[in-house]
Amino acid sequence: MSITEHELKIKLEGIEDPDIGEDIISLGLVNDVTIEDETARISLAFNTPYAPSEMELGNRIREVCDEAGLEADLRAHAGAEHGFDDEVLPRVRNVIAVASGKGGVGKTTVAANLAAGLEKRGAMVGLLDADIHGPNIPKILPVESEPGVTPSEDIVPPRSDGVRVISMGFMMEEEDDPAILRGPMVNKFMLKFLEGVEWGRLDYLIVDLPPGTGDATLNLLQSMPVTGSVVVTTPQEMALEDTRKGIQMFNKHDTPVLGVVENMSSFVCPSCGDQHGLFGTDGAESIVDKYDVPMIGQIPIHPDFGAEGSEGALVKDDDSPVQEAVEEVVANIADRIGETNRRTVDANTSDDPADKLPTELED
Repeated sequence: MSITEHELKIKLEGIEDPDIGEDIISLGLVNDVTIEDETARISLAFNTPYAPSEMELGNRIREVCDEAGLEADLRAHAGAEHGFDDEVLPRVRNVIAVASGKGGVGKTTVAANLAAGLEKRGAMVGLLDADIHGPNIPKILPVESEPGVTPSEDIVPPRSDGVRVISMGFMMEEEDDPAILRGPMVNKFMLKFLEGVEWGRLDYLIVDLPPGTGDATLNLLQSMPVTGSVVVTTPQEMALEDTRKGIQMFNKHDTPVLGVVENMSSFVCPSCGDQHGLFGTDGAESIVDKYDVPMIGQIPIHPDFGAEGSEGALVKDDDSPVQEAVEEVVANIADRIGETNRRTVDANTSDDPADKLPTELED
């Protein structure tokens, strides 16, 4: 006799979320289970495409179905009922802010490679260069055409090897023109970037924030449904001090800090292979310990990945010695986004008895 839907749900209780430590049924991650023609159609409250941990959970579910003699047909659905905003940027699943307490730490290079790395994994990705006064994204991810305009005068982002890009740099007549903007003008451009861009459907919108904790950053945090933030720093104490201020700003605005990326963490001698901490060692660890945020990754000093950025996304450059470290950072960030989203689902479904699996039949 074929397994019943209730019996399959009981088996799914044995799958534990690797990051949260509870089973996927208790967390509310299974929306619905139906069995028809030896196929188990399972709707999952997953919202983080191509995150390694969620892909592994999907594989575990397929194994359980296979052991029960069923084909697995997995679908993802996460919406307002799970705690996700569907009014602002309704076609964008995740908005990820990349920030730094100060300039010159490689924030833009990390943002560009994060976007390109997620696209490389198969996700639909947009990149908003919100660093109004220093829009350097086009230098790292050169676009293939000029921005377009819809009949309703929304901007259509051009693409850079699959990543949809919008930048203040597109608005400047010359590449080296200074972006001399005052508060009201900055807000006007930010509003246009938020409300007047036809992004299409995106799995991830990466936002390269201005350095520091100024008005432009605060306006973005208040206007966008930010899933989480990534803070970029270097090991120097001055950079770390500004990074602490940035983390406190995100905490005050209830924006989850996904973790810290330490750029220029060490120098690897190309001749002997020895590793040297030119700017100090274990600097970012003090932030990790004090603010209880994870270290997402450490990227060594290399001409390909300097503070001034680089030509092209190194995460897609198979000849770059930095590629492996950058790919690891991208995977870790995706997993942290996934964990944050699954905790959101849990928080918004755990009190609903209808979402819980009954442990025993009523008399």
